Order: sequence, then C-alpha cells, then structure tokens
Amino acid sequence: MNNPTLTHIDKNGASRMVDVSNKDITERIAVAHASVTMNSQTFRLIMDKQVRKGDVLEVARVAGIMAAKKTSELIPMCHPLNINSVKIDYTNNSKDTIEILAEVKITAKTGVEMEALTAVSVCALTIYDMCKSADKSMLISDIFLVNKSGGKSGTFIRA
Repeated sequence: MNNPTLTHIDKNGASRMVDVSNKDITERIAVAHASVTMNSQTFRLIMDKQVRKGDVLEVARVAGIMAAKKTSELIPMCHPLNINSVKIDYTNNSKDTIEILAEVKITAKTGVEMEALTAVSVCALTIYDMCKSADKSMLISDIFLVNKSGGKSGTFIRA
C-alpha cells in the first residue's frame, strides 16, 4: 500500500463522516461474498426447505436486503443512501457450504461497498439463526468485497 489516508479521521485525530458534497454523482456497484459451512444434515434441511422456521434462504435474502438499506444505522460513518438495487444470490460450489453474493447498485456521490458487505453478513447470520437449533457448529467465513466500480477510485476486482 502507498501511504493510505484514513478519510474518517481529521488532521487532529477526531472521527468524522467524510464530506462527499463535492463528489460527482456516478453509478456505483459493489459485490460482496460470504460463506456459511454446516453439517450435511443441516445443509440438506435447508436445500429441501424442511427447516421448521421456514424457507431459510428466502428469509435470509430478505434480511440481507433489509440490512443493506439499514447500513448507515449500523456503521457509524456510513452515509444514509437511497439504494437503487440489492440482489442476493446463493451458490453451493463446496460440499455443505452456502456461498452468498450480494450486489448493491446506486447512483450517488459515495459507494456501496459497506452496504454489500452488510448484506452478506446479515444474510449469513440469518442462516445461522434459523438453523442453530440443528447445528451450532456452523461456520460463517470468507466475508469480503469481490468487486466495486464507480467513483473517483475507479474499479476494484479481487485477485
């Protein structure tokens, strides 16, 4: 890294919300990832929609969408945003692991990386919550930004 600047700290060391008033309005997109690994029986219950609390993946999808919209209420320095779109998809490329991808879009002066990361985190936590009575050993992991585009810093794609 080349001498990173901490944008949420002023020259006196005080916390602050970044002033975005002079930034350009651009389309900004962020995609984040999370994984939930569980035992085979729990995975099968989810896939077969046999969890007593309901359709785990759909409830978690709604929770993730709601979380993206509430990010500024959870993360102190995030700007409240009028999000254009939140999309959450699941894959299960690995045995007994549900992979979560959240894509968040906005046309604004600031990005939506935190909204995408919050979406996958809450989605994963909801899967855990709905299945914890069957499997307390579930593992939430690999929460990261996959890519982002738009804004002054341009495009980021995880290698």
